[in-house]
Amino acid sequence: MAAPKKGRSHGAQSRPGRTLAFILIAMVALTGGMFLSGHTTPRLGIDLAGGTSITLKAKSEPGQKNAVNQTNMNTAVSIIERRVNGLGVTESEVQTQGSDNIIVNIPKGTNEAQAREQVGTTAQLYFRPVLTVAAGAPTPEPSASPSGSGKGKATDKATDKATDKATDGSKDKASSTPTASPTSSATSQGRAVTDGLKADSSPSPSASASGKPTPSASPTPDAATAALQKKFTDLDCTDKAARSQVTSGVRPEDTAVACGKNSSGQWEKYVLGPAEVNGKDVDKAQATINQQTGAWVVNMDFTGGGSKKFAKITSKLSQQQPPMNQFAIVLDGDVVSAPSVSSTLSGSAEISGSFDQQSAQDLANVLSYGALPLSFQEQSVTTVTAALGGEQLHAGLIAGAIGLLLVVIYLVVYYRGLSLIALASLMVSAILTYVIMTLLGPAIGFALNLPAVCGAIVAIGITADSFIVFFERIRDEIREGRSLRPSVERAWPRARRTILVSDFVSFLAAAVLFVVTVGKVQGFAFTLGLTTVLDVVVVFLFTKPLMTLLARKKFFANGHPWSGLDPKRLGAKPPLRRTRRAPGSPVGPVDTKEA
Repeated sequence: MAAPKKGRSHGAQSRPGRTLAFILIAMVALTGGMFLSGHTTPRLGIDLAGGTSITLKAKSEPGQKNAVNQTNMNTAVSIIERRVNGLGVTESEVQTQGSDNIIVNIPKGTNEAQAREQVGTTAQLYFRPVLTVAAGAPTPEPSASPSGSGKGKATDKATDKATDKATDGSKDKASSTPTASPTSSATSQGRAVTDGLKADSSPSPSASASGKPTPSASPTPDAATAALQKKFTDLDCTDKAARSQVTSGVRPEDTAVACGKNSSGQWEKYVLGPAEVNGKDVDKAQATINQQTGAWVVNMDFTGGGSKKFAKITSKLSQQQPPMNQFAIVLDGDVVSAPSVSSTLSGSAEISGSFDQQSAQDLANVLSYGALPLSFQEQSVTTVTAALGGEQLHAGLIAGAIGLLLVVIYLVVYYRGLSLIALASLMVSAILTYVIMTLLGPAIGFALNLPAVCGAIVAIGITADSFIVFFERIRDEIREGRSLRPSVERAWPRARRTILVSDFVSFLAAAVLFVVTVGKVQGFAFTLGLTTVLDVVVVFLFTKPLMTLLARKKFFANGHPWSGLDPKRLGAKPPLRRTRRAPGSPVGPVDTKEA
């Protein structure tokens, strides 16, 4: 049994070249990917590259008293930070200023327009039944049914019973309706509103998304209907100011007028019933590709209570005629999608429309992290320079270069020839760190700030410590009188355990620091954890195989004085040799005097 073990061990020792080839190929592939991506330098944080500072002023929603308080401000900061900071390594900063202001600092190189949109989006999500829909142009064609209003489809993953198709028949009806003058168009729209309000038997007007009784819009129902008719008729959805005004002050339990774009990109206006489901009923949202259409969609999973509410409203809507068999998904007053329903849905829903990957991920992002408890108005947008950070970076790099130089001098003086292995390993680790940090910029938004630079400098010592552990284990074996090649193989298991334990402690500390801290400290923790993992990779896939190869060279194997492995200099014991004992000779020391 011993022979096969030796054979396997010898075979493992004879293939270090394969391991070295593997890590070199990986380095070339990563470097090639970096150049192909068009990003050849890491993204820098706001302290190193500058950026944009946005000041937001909090304001209460209509009907809310004392909503601008410390609790709501802290909640808003937490939600905005998760939106713009993702994994916590994009180095965007969110903090309160005074009692009603929030400052958001976005690094240069980030998609500032997208970040500003996510910062200011309140993300109030409601599912409302559609009562009436018409074209949103100033002089629309008369239509009592949706003209292709189905921007998306609602899909029930649990029951798989939904047909969720846009009301093509409604489109045909709309296209076949004769053209009317603006006066007759307005009259037709007014009748459509009246008919929709009278026929609205699907959603119960007495219950809203919050579960509270719905108060009437006005003491006189006819007056309220007339006002709603006028608002709907006069609404021009192509006017941004008009869209903002018509949604201002609308409560979830109110019948509302809103705008949205259909699948063709054309504006449409809606009369919507009271909200039956809200964003708090959404458990999570994720941007995915619809396997049937190949288009980007947003899938939502409801909570237990939300699933029951959604099943109840879709059960009612499925019994209605178009357009009242549609429900509108309303985000911050705008209709994102208005799919039709033909059967009861529950558990989950799908929002589809004219999404690309970025817009689908943005919508899923704001839905997943929740709605802001307050509305915010953008007060100012200023540019932040990186002059101070640049000076600190320059000083930090000088300190890092001095530290690296001292490490190199120590290795050369104390380990001599072995220092070549340590320096080559440090170079490989530096290349991998730089390339991976550069690739993480566009991948997860990683940005390099001053604390992250400090983490990379600290990692130099961690990596050098691993080499020292391995080299000292080899020297211990040589001091015991063994030659170099068996010393390398005997030293590796012991050194490996020590290196793994040391790196595990460092990584655990970095992980805890990343979880319990916020802001710039997370950049330090992330970099420290990344370089600790790379230390294990480099030692196992580069340092050990390279040491095995060089142990076969005469310069190291014969213990050259400049190899760092000279047995005499290390105080090695002479090789242990046993002499054969003659048969019958006494065991133990011989008294020479008696002899």
